[in-house]
Amino acid sequence: MARILVTDDAAFMRMQLKDMITKAGHEVVGEAENGEVAVQKYKDLKPDLVTMDITMPVMDGVQAVREIKAFDPNATVIMCSAMGQQQMVVEAIQAGAKDFLVKPFSPDRITEALQKFCS
Repeated sequence: MARILVTDDAAFMRMQLKDMITKAGHEVVGEAENGEVAVQKYKDLKPDLVTMDITMPVMDGVQAVREIKAFDPNATVIMCSAMGQQQMVVEAIQAGAKDFLVKPFSPDRITEALQKFCS
């Protein structure tokens, strides 16, 4: 069972992801509503995996990935983005993200991504 930090500025997206993650048999250890909070919670909680929204206030997901990877080069981050954000997804992958999920989330795709990185 993996310990996961869910990051999204929309509370309903965090709720949806938490539901899918727990149904897949993993534990959500924390939530963050922006990249700055995500970086701090990553340092405090040391989760096995982070789901990271791209577009958020205060600090966007790409910058947060850079900061998390600087703190922990082995961090596993999966980006979450709406369609049409391909350029930012590319930047996030270059910054060290391992995968990306497109909103609206498909439970099967979430489960597949978690199995790939949480086994």
